[in-house]
Amino acid sequence: MPPITLLFSVFGIAFLYASVGFGGATGYLAVMSLFDIPIQIMASTALILNLFVSSISFATYYRAGHFKGELLWPFLITSVPAAFLGGYMRLNDTIYYLLLYSVLIFVMLRMLFFSKLEDDEKLLRPLPLPVGFLSGAIIGLLSGMVGIGGGIFLSPLIILVRWGKTKQASTVASAFIFINSASGLIGRLLGGNFTLNDLGLYLLPLGVLAAFGGAYLGAKKLSSIGLRRLLGLVLLIAICKYFYGVLLV
Repeated sequence: MPPITLLFSVFGIAFLYASVGFGGATGYLAVMSLFDIPIQIMASTALILNLFVSSISFATYYRAGHFKGELLWPFLITSVPAAFLGGYMRLNDTIYYLLLYSVLIFVMLRMLFFSKLEDDEKLLRPLPLPVGFLSGAIIGLLSGMVGIGGGIFLSPLIILVRWGKTKQASTVASAFIFINSASGLIGRLLGGNFTLNDLGLYLLPLGVLAAFGGAYLGAKKLSSIGLRRLLGLVLLIAICKYFYGVLLV
């Protein structure tokens, strides 16, 4: 059985990430990296959890009326093949952890210091297709390599450039995460990088249960700004623990 701290951590991460429309892979990877779990198992397990948590998030946000389809497909056209390619690539441990913690540091800073913009329909601007295609390709490749869905990058991009409102961005991000996670998993399967053990049997039910509660509160009840800050603190602690361990080696 996995350590109880890992189980509680995954439950909390799934709840918090689902509340803002994300799948939680960055959080799962951050926590699992503290328990000496092989990187192939980490990435594969995180992507499986991503599929379930992001699908629950999307369904909940969609039913609440926050989906904007024209914000999704330009990114998906290039991100899906790029995520497949990234998942197919086999990385050594050093490169993987360099990529992973570069992503985690970015996410941590984004969660702690990202300011919520006004959701004013008059301030929104159309998404230029070439920019959407290029952004999707970059996000998809990085996501497939690390083992995440990429919504953690897409959502702030949509909000900061004012292509959509906050909850529209969360809904699009959850659909983006689900599809890219599936593409990355297929790439890992074909590239021989997909590995699961009984860890997933313990973590998956917890992630699903937490996702239902988090997505409901995020889509219908809560403001996301406080939850983002809390997620940033969780990632900051995980990052500090990792680098503390590295310095002791």
